[in-house]
Amino acid sequence: MEQIIWIWNYMKGKRVVLICGLILTAVTAAMCIINPMLAQKLIDDVITPGNTAPLIPLLVTMMAVHLTRLSLRYLMVILMEKSSTGIMTDIRRDMYETVQRQDYIFLGRFPTGNLMTRMTQDLDWLRHTTAWVSYQFVDAVVLFLSTFIFLLFVNWRLALLLSVVMPFIFYISSRLKKRIRPRFQLLRQKLTDLGTAVTENIEGNRVVRAFAREEYEKKHFEKYNALYRDTSCENALIIAKYQPLLEAASQSLIVVTLLVGGFFLIKEWMTAGQYLAFSSLTWALAGPLRMLGPLLADFERYSASAQMMHEVLEAPRSIGDAPDAVELTQKPDGDIEFKDVYLSINGAQILENINFRVKAGATVGILGSTGSGKTSLVNLLTRFFEPDSGKILLDGKNINYYTMSSLRRHIGFAMQDVFLFSDSVKGNIAYGRPETDEINIKRHAVQADAENFISGMSEGYDTLVGERGVGLSGGQRQRIALARALAIEPAILVLDDTTSAVDSETEQYIQKQLKELNFRCTKIIIAQRISSFRGADIILVMDKGHIIEMGTHSELLAMRGYYHNIWTLQYNAGIDAIGEDR
Repeated sequence: MEQIIWIWNYMKGKRVVLICGLILTAVTAAMCIINPMLAQKLIDDVITPGNTAPLIPLLVTMMAVHLTRLSLRYLMVILMEKSSTGIMTDIRRDMYETVQRQDYIFLGRFPTGNLMTRMTQDLDWLRHTTAWVSYQFVDAVVLFLSTFIFLLFVNWRLALLLSVVMPFIFYISSRLKKRIRPRFQLLRQKLTDLGTAVTENIEGNRVVRAFAREEYEKKHFEKYNALYRDTSCENALIIAKYQPLLEAASQSLIVVTLLVGGFFLIKEWMTAGQYLAFSSLTWALAGPLRMLGPLLADFERYSASAQMMHEVLEAPRSIGDAPDAVELTQKPDGDIEFKDVYLSINGAQILENINFRVKAGATVGILGSTGSGKTSLVNLLTRFFEPDSGKILLDGKNINYYTMSSLRRHIGFAMQDVFLFSDSVKGNIAYGRPETDEINIKRHAVQADAENFISGMSEGYDTLVGERGVGLSGGQRQRIALARALAIEPAILVLDDTTSAVDSETEQYIQKQLKELNFRCTKIIIAQRISSFRGADIILVMDKGHIIEMGTHSELLAMRGYYHNIWTLQYNAGIDAIGEDR
């Protein structure tokens, strides 16, 4: 019932169409008794007494009823399909928007394959339930009730005899529902596991090939495939176990009609027309009862899928706009300050007591070992994570004061793990600002040292890069990502190990271009190589979530701490060289 209420709330704007379709379903189901009723009159009032006068009107009426019912059924199918497709489209849109708004913690709970299954197969089951199962249910209920009531008027004794078998059918159906519900939830989980395995294998195709693990991945996939197959077969066997009982019970109605109805006919307790009405409508009692098992199975399958969709749509959003958040309409200066910032993720402390300030237009370098919290720090600036305590200020105002979308529009992000869309080079560079003209696209490509290799491509800037940039080297992808970040001309430019895959000469060229940008921005450079931010206005050295050293290049060398050790290792320099570097 909870799932029915949930889907009903999603039917705004489509309820009228759906209700009209269900009303037509009920009307056409009830119309099934009209022709048997007319057939009864045909036998008792025309054929038996030899009165041919009403013959033609009765036959014409029966034909008209049949054609009218077919026409209404056709209209009903259109209405049901229209409403179910509309509902499916709306829910898919809302699920997509929900995923877009969620944070990294949500994406950790729901892997890509999991979400894809929920947004495709689960939604298809929703459409199937709305358009087909609901139609079958209403059709079966109305057909059964209208037929039974009609037969009570025709011959109440025989109608009551037919009803004796119904409690047995309802008992079997309740047992089936109780057994099949957890099985369909299990089947749905196996399908999710299978989808996740397939998606991960496709996304990690290069790694699989690089380590020659194709055979292992085949076996890995086959394990999940076999689990899904076995669970599906077990569910089918459970249904198959109960279905013959439902079939036998429903078909017994025909036997009762033939035997008892024949006896009543011999005893003249019913007319030939009444017997014909019973014979022609017994299927209308047996059919709905026979459909009860499959309908319950379909509904349980839908309930499992609806629960999966509901989890996504109702997933709590840990990071959102404050009720009084405002749009950041003007480009900020880029003055950044962290005050007593702490961050924990899933119970693990990531950042502790982070305090620093970067003036507008300055360059800050962040150095530290893997897992020291460098990327987490800049993720706080873009509000991918929310700090446990402390404040992050932009131009003196808490970043929570602004809406997340408007804040992020002024932050250019280029990461080491580059994601490129299945679009042209031009489309990828202009992704953050689609209105960027070709002159500016090329200018930013030059600044990122991407112009030379882009010009050498088959179609230049119109070349399709393929999914995730599969046709490009790591350095080329990084430079396109840098051009994409520069193309929005942000107030804050974040480079997270962006030049790790390029050579030293290219890195020096990019650094020179970044110093000569034609727009003002604050630069945050995360890198493992000191050469990437050697001329920074301030350098933060991080370790285990703390800022352990802070200062300029010369000041940090003078401290002879962590930064000094890293510089010594990278440049193999001695004390004399340190003095020269100053």
